[in-house]
Amino acid sequence: MAQENIESNLHEDRRFPPSEAFVKSAALHADDLEALYAKAKKDHEGFWADLARDLIDWKQPFTTTLDSSNAPHYRWFPDGKLNVSYNCLDRQLEKNADKTAIIFEGEKGDVDHVSYRDLHKKVCVFANALKAQGVNKGDRVIIYMPMITEAVIAMQACARIGAIHSVVFGGFSASSLKDRIEDTGAKVVVTADGGHRGGKIVPLKQTTDQALENGCDSVETVIVYQRCNQGVEMKDGRDIWWHDATQGQSEDCEPEWMDAADPLFLLYTSGSTGKPKGIQHGCAGYLLNAITTMRWVFDIQDSDVFWCTADVGWITGHTYVAYGPLATGATQVIYEGVPTVPDAGRFWDVCARHGVTIFYTAPTAIRALMKVGDELPNSYDLSKLRLLGTVGEPINPEAWMWYFNVIGQGRCPIVDTWWQTETGAHMIAPVPGVTHAKPGSCTRALPGIDAAIVNDDGEEITKANQGGYLVIRKPWPSMIQTIWGDDQRYKDTYWPYFGGKYYLAGDSARRDEDGFFWIMGRIDDVLNVSGHRLGTMEIESALVAHELVAEAAVVGRPHDVKGEAVFAYVVLKGTRPEGGVDEKLTQELRNWVGEQIGPIAKPDDIRYSDNLPKTRSGKIMRRLLRAIAKGEEITQDTSTLENESILLQLQGKA
Repeated sequence: MAQENIESNLHEDRRFPPSEAFVKSAALHADDLEALYAKAKKDHEGFWADLARDLIDWKQPFTTTLDSSNAPHYRWFPDGKLNVSYNCLDRQLEKNADKTAIIFEGEKGDVDHVSYRDLHKKVCVFANALKAQGVNKGDRVIIYMPMITEAVIAMQACARIGAIHSVVFGGFSASSLKDRIEDTGAKVVVTADGGHRGGKIVPLKQTTDQALENGCDSVETVIVYQRCNQGVEMKDGRDIWWHDATQGQSEDCEPEWMDAADPLFLLYTSGSTGKPKGIQHGCAGYLLNAITTMRWVFDIQDSDVFWCTADVGWITGHTYVAYGPLATGATQVIYEGVPTVPDAGRFWDVCARHGVTIFYTAPTAIRALMKVGDELPNSYDLSKLRLLGTVGEPINPEAWMWYFNVIGQGRCPIVDTWWQTETGAHMIAPVPGVTHAKPGSCTRALPGIDAAIVNDDGEEITKANQGGYLVIRKPWPSMIQTIWGDDQRYKDTYWPYFGGKYYLAGDSARRDEDGFFWIMGRIDDVLNVSGHRLGTMEIESALVAHELVAEAAVVGRPHDVKGEAVFAYVVLKGTRPEGGVDEKLTQELRNWVGEQIGPIAKPDDIRYSDNLPKTRSGKIMRRLLRAIAKGEEITQDTSTLENESILLQLQGKA
């Protein structure tokens, strides 16, 4: 995939070093970081082995670090035994028993503080409840819950008894839930009567019932948590209330000691075929990278109040809500609802009231809140914030600058993290006490992560700003083990080129003169315009850099001459033009992109809408945008869209 050398002037020459105050308090300094890089380069396996011994409590220590005999099905620490829940909870009881583990805030304003002692008891009780329902080691449990403490309890309980959990985001439809139940062969579904989200009640139990109407024969029990006091139907012999299932259960539950490479969880992610893939992660390796990245990237310290806004239905909510914070003894915030209820100041209100020091969210949320303006965040006391983070997609430089100046008030480093469901934890990210960040760049690969950019022949591209395939050349502990039930699809998807030697991330990227990584977009989101390859993310960043643009999404559409044309969907900071047409503004934006990137990148089409089509989790449905750009009939399920009415605007019909 030979890439054109495309220059961008979007803040690439601007560097933001950490403040002296942050450097002074940071746990990891420049000398420490360079020592880690040197050790990892000299002895890759020994580097990870030493960290595993230092950071994980083992029931049976490992003697083999990495088994590559069945590559690319790598097995880390294969002869060791441990329990992930024990490492998150039991080992905190000695010094952190009374420390707050979770500060929960419901969308309606209810607040609960749960100590490590109480969380340990609640997890043991629910683990015993699962065992009473016949759940054993290796059984699969579907968790379809609101973003509440009990979702984390259910995940930890599964880990405690060796059951394999698969969390399904509460915004997914009955059809999506059914697909995941059937693919896992789940024995139990854990859900709730409903959840509060966006000022409404999400009918989780009702959706679960619809999913189970036809098929899903493996499900024997549905455990229902009473969150909203909704009147729901309970099927005799199958459904049981959480409070009834836990009644009388012991507060002690001996952990199931697992082989290090045993599966911990399955998490489904979209695939190029449209059929979701069940990403399988193991125990020890996943736990290790969750801990190291909490320490290296978030600089987690005993006094921190950590808040990752992700739902546990996504990998971010697994690693940086359910496991990483608990394994490092942190206090964290869990919030049930959306950032705009009762108004767009909710995130900042939560930060101020609970004294949040580390805040980690998605660029989509940042851009949406930026659109509202500075007045709301400026009305809250955000002085306790000391570190900000972004996750999920590349952040455009203008949103980065707003986040830095308005939310971080110019004093908080920003960690722009690149990683995937498949990688399990951060792969490329700043180390906040060391890295001189650049807006829009995820900076350097972390110690022990051999990330590179290669051409079609698998040769590393060393020339600055020339893009290619982003790959990882050496195995790492938290890597995907396989696709559940489909080893061949795992090989075909992630190891298809370069003789199966490199993990293919599916992203295109480039490195600048300082060796910093810039993610350009998915490989299938790289446009080939007149023989020039353009990253959609770069064009989107250029559009959003314009003072009138709040958000943008770019896709390609077939073009008789160019091969592909650039098609842009734009959300303005002001009101949408009448009828969705403003030829003068369109020309202005086209010229702007030409100035920022080059004439070849000018959008051929710009369509204005009030919002972009997003799932309830905030993810832009790019396949839908591509279908509209091509003039195709929309046949895919749009039930997970946050606002289905936006489709008419996107199609130019309103």
